[in-house]
Amino acid sequence: MDNKEIARILEAIAELLEIKGENPFKVRAYYNGARIVEGMGQDITDYVEKDALRQIKGIGEGLAEKIKELVKTGKCKYYSELKKSLPAGILELLDLSGLGPKRAKILYEKLNIKSIAHLQRACEKGKLLQLEGFGEKLQAKILESIKHYNRFKGYFLISEALEESNKFVAYLKKLKEIIPPPVYPPKADQANPLRNRPFGPKTGDGIIRIEVAGSLRRHKETVHDIDILISTKHHGAIHEAFTAYPQVSQVLAKGETKSSVILRSGIQVDLRTVSDMEFPYALYYFTGSKEHNVAVRTIAKRKGFKISEYGIFKGKRLIPCKNEAEMFKVLGLHYIPPELRENRGEIEAAKSGKLPNLIERKDIKGIFHVHSTYSDGVAPLEDMIQRAEALGYEYVGISDHSQSASYANGLSEERLKKQHKELDRLEKKFRKIRIFRGIESDILKDGALDYSDRILNTFDFVIGSIHSRFGMIEKEMTKRICNAMSHPRITILGHPTGRLLLSREGYTFDYGAIFETAKKHGVAIELNANPRRLDLDWRHLGEAKAKGILLCINPDAHSVDGLNDVAYGVGIARKGWLERKDVLNTMSVSEMEQFLAKRKS
Repeated sequence: MDNKEIARILEAIAELLEIKGENPFKVRAYYNGARIVEGMGQDITDYVEKDALRQIKGIGEGLAEKIKELVKTGKCKYYSELKKSLPAGILELLDLSGLGPKRAKILYEKLNIKSIAHLQRACEKGKLLQLEGFGEKLQAKILESIKHYNRFKGYFLISEALEESNKFVAYLKKLKEIIPPPVYPPKADQANPLRNRPFGPKTGDGIIRIEVAGSLRRHKETVHDIDILISTKHHGAIHEAFTAYPQVSQVLAKGETKSSVILRSGIQVDLRTVSDMEFPYALYYFTGSKEHNVAVRTIAKRKGFKISEYGIFKGKRLIPCKNEAEMFKVLGLHYIPPELRENRGEIEAAKSGKLPNLIERKDIKGIFHVHSTYSDGVAPLEDMIQRAEALGYEYVGISDHSQSASYANGLSEERLKKQHKELDRLEKKFRKIRIFRGIESDILKDGALDYSDRILNTFDFVIGSIHSRFGMIEKEMTKRICNAMSHPRITILGHPTGRLLLSREGYTFDYGAIFETAKKHGVAIELNANPRRLDLDWRHLGEAKAKGILLCINPDAHSVDGLNDVAYGVGIARKGWLERKDVLNTMSVSEMEQFLAKRKS
């Protein structure tokens, strides 16, 4: 059990207790415990081994016992009993945007609603209107949320899928050590003679090559399953080990070359094994996308080739390729990175040699949009700055929430002064990293920013974000955002659409008008790297790039681990064809100082 999984269970306990009407202080203790564990920079297991859980501020005796049990056994008896005491569908209700434990409790007690299906039927019959505090607007919103939930049911955030795939791949790589070389040569494969041709390494390793394919390799923001591809001479043994992985909760299929399982997290993992000679073709084919593959097959056909997961053929003759780059070369194309394979112009660009030189993780020199315990972060300022320095950044932009954000402990003018005094001290302590002072200012209903100009002038940068009134009509929302960007102190438009992946659609506005205004006033647009947001969507990055607007890849970090989310943003930036020159925070610290000083003047 890692920190995230333990935090998830503690939060689920808090939600169940809230639905059951337990003591609010007890409920709050579990919510706080979840935030503390998730925001820790150190593995909670270390504290359990040293019997030091009670030393963590906010972890009382009861919480410590539950955490200890989870770490040592992987289970929590108290959590299991709580789940059994309520209908199975109750927790599912909490997946709906805008519902929450309090409203779920009312629905359960007053209308006996035990599942999303029950709730949908109740909404369609107008039954929610009988309840105090549930009007037509809320009922319509819940119906919309159910529609959204059903549409994305079975999908997972890229962060969740990557975490699971990394663990699974690490487990599978150990098979090199446990599967011995064959004593006798393997029998000839009559069904597929290609498997019998010698290719690649001559050793008897269990795994020769292994890669994650599918939408995860293409860095889609949400994925339905995980595809793993392995080249090997030991198909049966690897599939045995694959289905025996400790995190498997259900084996869907087990075969000689293909197996499928469901993990405890709920995500499906498919394994395909091939010979090493087949590996490049299979990797390309199973990476997709389907639309990209169809377009490339058409090109291959025109050139007299046939392409499939088994190879590129000229008639019956296999064209040998050691990797995907050689495959593209055979077809007269430059190598197309996996992130671009969506049939959105990449094939034409590969023909003419006009593919972008995509941004890389190492190109990011500093980060903005970093929260601390001054607002709704879970780590102190010093810890956030220390981690940013340890990650090798040249600068870090602190931007806690502004005063209107009472829901996020927004900073009053008095508390703002206190924070700036602490930053004075930290600037003397941290000499290797430049600390920029900023704020995430709420964009108010009319587009005004959330402080007077006098206060705004004390910051090095200002991120303007919308956190309220998401339901405004498109024309009004567009005007609101454009008004905010016309303010001379705004530097970056934060998470532009306000979407929360798998739970909340973004608000609507005129993209053309927003991009024109950003260009006119020199405002950068954020690519929020938090895996729940990944906002601006990669499908709109090309339009912003074409307008000459700078994008800024920010982690929106609320914990020290959240600083690592930049990697997800870089993946989305690559998917949107962004290069180093298109991204604001690829600037060096001296360049950034000049940029911000110019904006401020």
